[in-house]
Amino acid sequence: MQYGFKAAIVLGLATMAFTAIPSLAQGQGGAKPARPARIAGQPNLNGVWQALGTADWNLEAHSAQKLEGFYRLGSLAAIPAGQSVIDGDGKIPYLPEAVAKRDENRKAWPEADPEVKCYLPGIPRATYMPYPFQIVQGGGDILFAYEYNSANRVVFMSKHQEPPVDTWMGWSNGKWDGETLVIETTGFNDSTWFDRAGNYHSSALKVTERLKLDGENTIRYSATIEDPNVFSRAWTISMPLYRRLEPNAEILEFKCVPFVEELLYKDLEPSH
Repeated sequence: MQYGFKAAIVLGLATMAFTAIPSLAQGQGGAKPARPARIAGQPNLNGVWQALGTADWNLEAHSAQKLEGFYRLGSLAAIPAGQSVIDGDGKIPYLPEAVAKRDENRKAWPEADPEVKCYLPGIPRATYMPYPFQIVQGGGDILFAYEYNSANRVVFMSKHQEPPVDTWMGWSNGKWDGETLVIETTGFNDSTWFDRAGNYHSSALKVTERLKLDGENTIRYSATIEDPNVFSRAWTISMPLYRRLEPNAEILEFKCVPFVEELLYKDLEPSH
C-alpha cells in the first residue's frame, strides 16, 4: 500500500522514458554511446546521482555523538558531525507550537522514524538519503527512481494537475526555467520526516526543487520548503549532487520491507 499512486502508470511512463533514450534502450553488446549534451533541447540530466554529507541525519548543523542504547556497536553507531544545508542562518523556522512535536519525534528516534519502518521517504528526503538515485529523461515526463525501497516518482512536464490524493511521495509538476529544472510537489501525507533528527511537516507541505547542471558531473540542487502549519516562513536547503562515475554505475535493489517485518509484526508472532 505504500508503493505510491497508480503504480501501473508509473511503470508505463518509466518504460516510455527508457525507450525514448537510445543510450539506455540499446543492448549491452556495443560500445557505450557518447552522452548527448541536451535532450529535446534541454540540459541532459540522465544518470545515477548521489548526495554526500550528513543531511539525512540532521538538516541543521550537529556535532558527533553516540547513540544511546547501542553501546555494543561502538563507533559504528555514532552520529557523524555535519554542517547545516539550510540557506541563511542554518536553522529551520519552526512555529513555537511546532517545536514540541519535533522534540517528541527526536526523543522517540529511532523507533518513530519512518525510515526505520521502510516507509517511502518523501521529498526532499529521498534526494539526500545515503543511497543513489537515477534520473531518466526523455522528451517528455521525467522519472526519478530511488534505490531506497524502490521508491520512484514521475515529474509531469506538460499535463499539470492538482494531486488527486495525498501520498508519501506527493505529486510532482515540472517545468524548465532556462537551464534549470523546477519541480513543484504537493499532495503529501503527513507521515514522512525530513531527516533522522525528527524534523517533520504536515500534509500542507509544498516543496519546490531546482536542479541545474554545474559541469557534466554535478547538479546544483535546492529545495524550498513551505508549510504554514509548521513553519513561520519558507526555507531552503541546497547541496550538490554528484554523478556516479563507475563504468557500471546503476541503482541496485534495496527492497527493505522483508528486513522490518519482525519489527512491525512481532506482536502477531505465535508465542513459543
